[in-house]
Amino acid sequence: MIPRYSRPEMVAIWSPETKFRIWYEIEAHACDAMAKIGVIPAENAAAVWKAKNVEFNVARIDEIEAVTKHDVIAFLTHLAEIIGNDEARFVHQGLTSSDVLDTTFNVQLVRAADLLLAQMDKLLAALKTRALEHKMTVRIGRSHGIHAEPTTMGLTFARFYAEMDRNKRRLEVAREEIATGAISGAVGTFANIDPSVEEHVCEQLGLKPEPVSTQVIPRDRHAAFFAALGVVGSSIENISTEIRHMQRTEVLEAEEFFSKGQKGSSAMPHKRNPVLTENLTGLARLVRMAVVPAMENVALWHERDISHSSVERNIGPDTTITLDFALARLTGVIEKLVIYPDNMLANMNKFRGLVMSQRVLLALTQAGVSREDSYKLVQRNAMKVWEEGKDFKTELLADADVLKALSADEIEEKFDLGYHTKHVDTIFKRVFG
Repeated sequence: MIPRYSRPEMVAIWSPETKFRIWYEIEAHACDAMAKIGVIPAENAAAVWKAKNVEFNVARIDEIEAVTKHDVIAFLTHLAEIIGNDEARFVHQGLTSSDVLDTTFNVQLVRAADLLLAQMDKLLAALKTRALEHKMTVRIGRSHGIHAEPTTMGLTFARFYAEMDRNKRRLEVAREEIATGAISGAVGTFANIDPSVEEHVCEQLGLKPEPVSTQVIPRDRHAAFFAALGVVGSSIENISTEIRHMQRTEVLEAEEFFSKGQKGSSAMPHKRNPVLTENLTGLARLVRMAVVPAMENVALWHERDISHSSVERNIGPDTTITLDFALARLTGVIEKLVIYPDNMLANMNKFRGLVMSQRVLLALTQAGVSREDSYKLVQRNAMKVWEEGKDFKTELLADADVLKALSADEIEEKFDLGYHTKHVDTIFKRVFG
């Protein structure tokens, strides 16, 4: 991923230096396990650890690979240069390249998941803070982009919190599922390496042995992992889209923080654009872009092919780096989001009480008017608000047919905002405990 949308800690997981370090640890731990069961001399296993504090020369490995056309062999050749050819002669004994590559990939995905989960905790904390802050800040709810009924800004943040909390649980499951390793040799039969070696290596790396690895770790695990990331991306877009709507000039119920010296447009000095949430919408697309290729990687030929390899070399780093950046950016947006309660109230009153229509409809039915007739009575008064700019309550109080069923005081009561917030505490308890 380009530096503009990258954070160093996540980038480091996918660096060549990190990759080769994990490769080395897999080979060294495998040698220890083989020495323990008497397959290789203990002194040879111990000699491998001479490279424990050595910085692997990435340029040298690339130079060797240019000749061998094989990345794992290039690394093993470089390792032998460091620890000595005789000492290295038992390295990689019984292993196949996929043992190293697949186990390393899963280690990287687990580490990436840990960073993502930590960042999701920060986002959840920000959403909870804003939810509690605006628990009773009334705003209009919308369906189809049209005024519906009153809700609160706190409930808006609460639903985003609940959604992201579900995503966290999904990612935790995906992390657990991807945390497997395979050191089972060609076609996964353990013919040339004892299963105890796999158990030892996995234990050292914080993984579980893959129950059945056909030379590769099954890619349904990876498909589930990237699908979980895709859902997180969609939730980021969901939140961002709401903020972008709220920042529209005609709405202006909230806006991204606009810092001193910031400029919104090269042409129009007055502009304050929702650039961060627009950016997040685009980044969410990049995250979801990995989902279908990960699904298509599940079907491989027989015990192994490498059609998945080029895909994963791209989507592994790109998707996790992008999502990590997006989560951090969204957290900052939520923490600094500027909210305008007065504008929310003004927007809700823009159509002069129209949003209370359902309360009047229900009151008429409870007073004995058929639902069909109740709907007609309410709608004919509502249309005067839409088409003539009338006040809804005033029209109802002047409608003789409505007054036959409801008193003036009963009509007045139907315009109490508190009616719509009476269960906010109940919802908050469900979300936050």
